[in-house]
Amino acid sequence: MNPHAKLMSTLSLMLGTTITISSNHWMMAWTGLEINTLAIIPLISKSHHPRAVEAAIKYFLVQAAASALVLFSSMTNAWFTGQWDITQLSHPTSSLLLTTAVAMKLGLVPFHFWFPEVLQGSSLTTALLLSTVMKFPPITILFLTSHSLNPTLLTAMAIASAALGGWMGLNQTQTRKILAFSSISHLGWMAIIIVYNPKLTLLTFYLYSLMTTTVFLTLNTTKTLNLSTLMTSWTKTPMLNATLMLTLLSLAGLPPLTGFLPKWLIIQELTKQEMTAAATIITMLSLLGLFFYLRLAYYSTITLPPNSTNHMKQWHIDKPTTTSIAVLTSLSISLLPLSPMILTTI
Repeated sequence: MNPHAKLMSTLSLMLGTTITISSNHWMMAWTGLEINTLAIIPLISKSHHPRAVEAAIKYFLVQAAASALVLFSSMTNAWFTGQWDITQLSHPTSSLLLTTAVAMKLGLVPFHFWFPEVLQGSSLTTALLLSTVMKFPPITILFLTSHSLNPTLLTAMAIASAALGGWMGLNQTQTRKILAFSSISHLGWMAIIIVYNPKLTLLTFYLYSLMTTTVFLTLNTTKTLNLSTLMTSWTKTPMLNATLMLTLLSLAGLPPLTGFLPKWLIIQELTKQEMTAAATIITMLSLLGLFFYLRLAYYSTITLPPNSTNHMKQWHIDKPTTTSIAVLTSLSISLLPLSPMILTTI
């Protein structure tokens, strides 16, 4: 890809995100979302592979439909209330339309179909952007309108997302698709708590982004696109694969790793809100995700293929991302003891 085009797309991506997260007016938020969508499309289709072009078209159609719904929702609200302020979303129909639009943008069930396909058609770095940066503006809109949203609808969508993200990830062999279903499952955890404690949703999103970035960068370093490649990558970079295993277990939410913190806090908050049944169901459904994370961890470190490749073990990798992977891995594994300090910030 042309460096100038890449720079322009990246800057537009940053600009669109900044406009959306800092705006109070619906039109500005919509403009930011549109800039974001248009900026990521060249990055998805840059390989010119038919699957990449297909992914870009799918992404464009879904995001365009979702943006139209955001516009329709805000105009309906303005028509009935005379307010263009994002926090003044008081009309129930507008609230329902906005929830649908944001669910489409995020990939929440039942609007999740596009997400695994688009991730599979993208490169690992673009898939990382789609899983983290592109989720931030819609989550910010949910955060600003959280007091107006329907808790029953969000709880139903959240539990369905956790269930489907777990079930569909079980029989996947492509790492990008597994991480796509992992993302859908984590979005379920974020959606269930947004009405009761919006700041906890943001904390969950930040920690999810941290761990997912670590996993994607590690897979990109070892050039791992499916499980069979993951099995043979241990012989090349044993230390990197060992830390990948710990990051995957953290993403699964096992104590004493970082990923346990948001799940623990969400279960605690749901219990306070007398939603013990929902907390129990979503916790049980996270066991499905745990299974495929354990399978990935098993493939990355514990198992050796019958015919291992004859590679020299690389204890040091000369890549520009090595330092960032080291820092991100450390944070992905060891933030749980700092939870009292983290809790004072939310």
